[in-house]
Amino acid sequence: MLNALKRILAAGTSSLLLFSALAGLGSGTVNAAAVNGASEPDVFNIVALGDSITAGYEPGMTDPNTKPYGYAERLLEQGWYHGRASLTNYGILGLTTAGLRNYTGAIATGATITPDGIQAGLRDPRIAQFAALTSQVGTDLKAADLITITIGGNDVSSLFLKVSELADTDFQSQLEQRLAEYNTNVKAVLENLQTVNPQATIILADQYQPAPRIALGSNYTKLMDAAARFTASADSVAASMNREGTSVRVAHVAERFAGAEGGLTHIIGVGDPDFHPTQFGYEEIARVFAELQWGEYRTPAVPVMTPATAPMSIVVKGVELNTPNKPIVKNGQNFLALRDVLNAVGASGKWDSKTSSAIIVYGGRTVIITIGSKIIKVNGKNVAISTPAFLKKVGKEDKTYLPLAALATGLGFDVKYSAKLRTAFINP
Repeated sequence: MLNALKRILAAGTSSLLLFSALAGLGSGTVNAAAVNGASEPDVFNIVALGDSITAGYEPGMTDPNTKPYGYAERLLEQGWYHGRASLTNYGILGLTTAGLRNYTGAIATGATITPDGIQAGLRDPRIAQFAALTSQVGTDLKAADLITITIGGNDVSSLFLKVSELADTDFQSQLEQRLAEYNTNVKAVLENLQTVNPQATIILADQYQPAPRIALGSNYTKLMDAAARFTASADSVAASMNREGTSVRVAHVAERFAGAEGGLTHIIGVGDPDFHPTQFGYEEIARVFAELQWGEYRTPAVPVMTPATAPMSIVVKGVELNTPNKPIVKNGQNFLALRDVLNAVGASGKWDSKTSSAIIVYGGRTVIITIGSKIIKVNGKNVAISTPAFLKKVGKEDKTYLPLAALATGLGFDVKYSAKLRTAFINP
């Protein structure tokens, strides 16, 4: 197992060349435009920086249509539980702490940088785009409420691979050198980020040890001790950067992976082993970040099953709706019982039987939704929707069902849908 581990890691980032699925840099979300010049509601902005774990890489991601679902994407979903949230993901495959130091240095100073100026030999197919995006990344960082970082794995993997070959004194000597470089580089990264945005919360992950005891034998303890040293270094650097008005915290991911490496990483599996997290691993990383930021990690009350059988969950203003009026899928779109949503947000509404229309007043808007019409009126103006509302008999009552997308179009709500969780998040 250890020899196979050597093969995959010794190749550096060569196995990541096919990761063109991440060609779309910055997987941000777009908020519904304000109507009649109204100001935009507050959005909790997340910027993710770091290496391939930030990018959400898993082995086998060769289809350009495949979108990663890593810890950052899960963290965005957790943000939706608490209000409007956006994510821009700048994870660079194969990046080291020195590379992140170079990149954030250019961002902080407004300097131009070449791909090799970030890190020589990087094989991320998007590296030229990253180098050209320093101004945009700086803009995103200035607007960030939360900056997350996973970095360091590429600093230590080559040393960890030599654990069975090196005498203990040589291993410890090289470990000390890597720790010193890690401390220097990460501190510089944090200084650069605080120069750009001193108010943002920064959460830095420590480094998990990816191989289980069965693969390492007696060397397992030695590598676990090394991972603990990196955790202590991350804690120390973060503490040194905390001043009045600043917040740098450490996500203790390593302790969650300890003893569970076989299920949380791709070290054991079909084909060559790989140190990247599995979907279970990415969820565990997201859980640590979310618990630090919000004190909790939430999942839908209804267990997520196969898309064909799982009912959709609806979360309005952070509260999951518990209603007998279940969402309906019709013509490929999700429809919600309008009254349930209005009650959840405190909007007023009335029914005009003459025109078969629902009249809704909320947040300075008057919205008229007519059954069967692809036009709704927003403050007297016609707005097109792709699918009309319809009436559904529930018991003795007729319930108005509105397409999910029309909530954003008509009422100006922020509506996000997670296909992985089969959950719609609705925030006024």
